[in-house]
Amino acid sequence: MLRRLRRKFTAITMLLVGLVLAGVLGSSLFSSALTQRGIVVQILERAITDGIATATVGDSSDAQSAELMLAVVVDVTPDGIIFDRTSFVANVSDDTLREVVSQALASEDGSGRCEGYDIAWMKTQASWGWRIAFVDTYLRGATLRAQALSSLAIFVVSMGAVFVVAYALSGWVLRPVRRAWDQQRRFVSDASHELKTPLAVILANTQILERMGELPPEARRWVRSTSDEAGHMKVLVEDLLTLARADEQGSERAIARNEVSLSELVERCALEFDPVAFERGCSIECAVEPGLGVMGDGEQLARLVRTLVDNATKYAREGTPVSVALARDGRRARLSVNNAGDVIPAEDLEHLFDRFYRTDEARERKSSGGFGLGLAIARSIAEAHGGKIGVTSSAQAGTTFTVLLPLAGAAPGRPDDPRAQHV
Repeated sequence: MLRRLRRKFTAITMLLVGLVLAGVLGSSLFSSALTQRGIVVQILERAITDGIATATVGDSSDAQSAELMLAVVVDVTPDGIIFDRTSFVANVSDDTLREVVSQALASEDGSGRCEGYDIAWMKTQASWGWRIAFVDTYLRGATLRAQALSSLAIFVVSMGAVFVVAYALSGWVLRPVRRAWDQQRRFVSDASHELKTPLAVILANTQILERMGELPPEARRWVRSTSDEAGHMKVLVEDLLTLARADEQGSERAIARNEVSLSELVERCALEFDPVAFERGCSIECAVEPGLGVMGDGEQLARLVRTLVDNATKYAREGTPVSVALARDGRRARLSVNNAGDVIPAEDLEHLFDRFYRTDEARERKSSGGFGLGLAIARSIAEAHGGKIGVTSSAQAGTTFTVLLPLAGAAPGRPDDPRAQHV
């Protein structure tokens, strides 16, 4: 959880800084482009007005400006015949000149750019025909391209620096959260360990009392009730210990890395729940692709499958089937468990794997038989094996839990399949 928070903090910081930096650099580039365009337009307007080739913005004696922007003015008859041409030192070939004039005369606009050439032109109608001025914009384009590359380099380097700073800052910001999380985790682990011994004593004493023949029926009922509740508490303590160990070791904790036949494991677990499904008024339909194996702990994977199948049969509508499917999905195995029951609201889906979370607050543990830890443990097992678990729910398709696990021999660190994300 803390790693996800750190990644989100870093991503949000980089996004905000990136947007500001991109806005600043983009605005600067856009302003330069407008400035360059304005200079070209003013040069063309003065060239058209004065009919001179050394038209520049500001002081016409500025030799530096004249060297950067050189205009050529041509006078053309209505038939398109060039009869006069003025220029400074611009060396324009006759073919280029004819092409520019041809495009300018063919255009309905008063100014534009010549296709195929870095040339901007402007025309005005005169008594003899047309006066056309054009200027080479190659240097303008090259300057803008250089500025764009420079801005891109600044953006990349700056974002790299922001990433380093944001990542380091996120560790400092989350330090109190990490300390509180570690304290809570240690408390849960220590409390669970301390509760195991008194629970074992309570269960042993109630079993002894139940075997006593002289115990009155009314007292025997209370002893049996105490034994049942102590058994529930034992299951809760064991689940808390499982999650505490998972938190302590992380999602990439060390697990047994034996090759497990996932196909056989899923078939076996589905078969175990056939009588359970029958008692609950539903059935199990199993479709398993043979020969799919994963690297991991067989007992933990079995618990993952049993949790999903048990959850599906528990909330399936009476008379409907529970579908258990296993198939190859690229380099991963896709396990899907579907049931037709009450639709889980969209706002509950993202919290479904949270500890002690229940989608229906009206359901009591007595009716559902759980504490809201099963799916949290299932997610922990899936992530420990390099996989991903997700859920979707709709009135048409029902509720489907999907688990993606890397097949044996496949790298477990591949990007998660978006279809397994929570919706």
